[in-house]
Amino acid sequence: MADANAAVAVVTVSLVLLGLSSGLSLSWALLPVAVVVLIFVLASGLKGRDERAHLNVCVLVLGDIGRSPRMQYHALSLSRHGYNVTLIGFLGTKPHQDILEDDRIDILPISELKGLTAGPKIFRYASKVIFQTFQLFCVLMKIEDQGYILMQNPPGLPAIAVTWVASRFRGNQFIIDWHNYGYTIMALTHGQNHFIVKMAKWYEKLFGCFSDHNLCVTNAMREDLRRNWNIEATTLYDKPPPIFRETPLKLQHELFIRMGSTYLPFRPSPDVTKEYMELTAFTERNTQTGAVMHSSGRPALLISSTSWTEDEDFSILLEKFVEAGHRLPSLVCVITGTPQCKGPQKEYYKKLIDSKELQHIKICTPWLEAEDYPVLLGSADLGVCLHKSSSGLDLPMKVVDMFGCCLPVCAIHFQCLHELVKHEENGLIFKDSKELSEQLKLLFSDFPSDQGKLGIFRKNQRESGQQRWDENWDQNVLPLIKDDHKKGFNL
Repeated sequence: MADANAAVAVVTVSLVLLGLSSGLSLSWALLPVAVVVLIFVLASGLKGRDERAHLNVCVLVLGDIGRSPRMQYHALSLSRHGYNVTLIGFLGTKPHQDILEDDRIDILPISELKGLTAGPKIFRYASKVIFQTFQLFCVLMKIEDQGYILMQNPPGLPAIAVTWVASRFRGNQFIIDWHNYGYTIMALTHGQNHFIVKMAKWYEKLFGCFSDHNLCVTNAMREDLRRNWNIEATTLYDKPPPIFRETPLKLQHELFIRMGSTYLPFRPSPDVTKEYMELTAFTERNTQTGAVMHSSGRPALLISSTSWTEDEDFSILLEKFVEAGHRLPSLVCVITGTPQCKGPQKEYYKKLIDSKELQHIKICTPWLEAEDYPVLLGSADLGVCLHKSSSGLDLPMKVVDMFGCCLPVCAIHFQCLHELVKHEENGLIFKDSKELSEQLKLLFSDFPSDQGKLGIFRKNQRESGQQRWDENWDQNVLPLIKDDHKKGFNL
């Protein structure tokens, strides 16, 4: 035990010295970790383990829990297998109802600290890291004994280092779920050569190696972690849970009625009236029999979703609407997000949408409750994904959800997209706006017939027997945890 404490102390001091040699901001980011580690090393040994700790798992997101679906799925899968879950993160967006109603899952909210509000930008960022370091360390040290801490990355600064330190003291197994690389996301704003981006890359690469186990979202990322980071990871593809499915017409109609109370594109044309019929732009219900059917001459429903960040260029879609509008059927384009989505591109695209004079194409940008989003996906005719991975190594979960609803997709090309979208099988991949324009014309050429490309893609997805989240998780994550428990923790 003394050797273990000494090793932790030596590593920590070494990191501080390396930070000092690399720059003031880096040393500030590491200093809180070093101080806390050294205090605990000098004051005590490693924390003793509760015999039942292996049945407790901490799922950590240094972000909005409600906008972290994969980590919510982890929590639900752990609960399903009898584990008690402490889910830590920000409470911005409402988590899924299944999370809120699960007796084995306790949500422990933490505040989103902002750091200093004045002074040079680099010092404001450093202060935010310092505040989050102390906050997160205190939270992790106060919760009851855990067998595992499962942490999402990104965001990983300062969470990876803090979680590693806490796990060493508490005797936890530390698991990182790599969704992407944080430094590549930062590079979208600052550029690859910015000091803070280089610091973030160094940080992720160093501390990422200290985890006990690693999960990642693609085989391409698994290979990159192994080759360039010396990290062995298990690929856990994102898979849709059962809530993502084709929506029955009755549920479609109920959703369209609710949305029509707020958003004009979902309302029927004012000059259309039918006796004994409750109408929306897409459906009609006979008020005497309750039967629901699609409206004749209904518009096509196209859906996309976004966080309004730099890795999605919606001008590609909007410009093509202008050019190809007269060759498309009546179309409602829904670009979803939440009120908390305050990405830097949001206002820019809202102004761009308002400036367009579109022929029989209506665009709306609603926010949806977690329970309504899968219902809308299951009601749509086509999904469009404009997400370009900052690293080229992750896959868009929005497409996973769309496929769960058997919704055909047009997705913009990047390095490993072929691991998810099979061109001409379950959707189409485009490289530029011209290709997207041609694909939209092709797919909607015989709308609403189900005999064309859209119908073929949907049929292929129905027949694919695609794997769902629970089965995927049980195959790839459950054995890892069970094997650890059988062998005991080798810390």
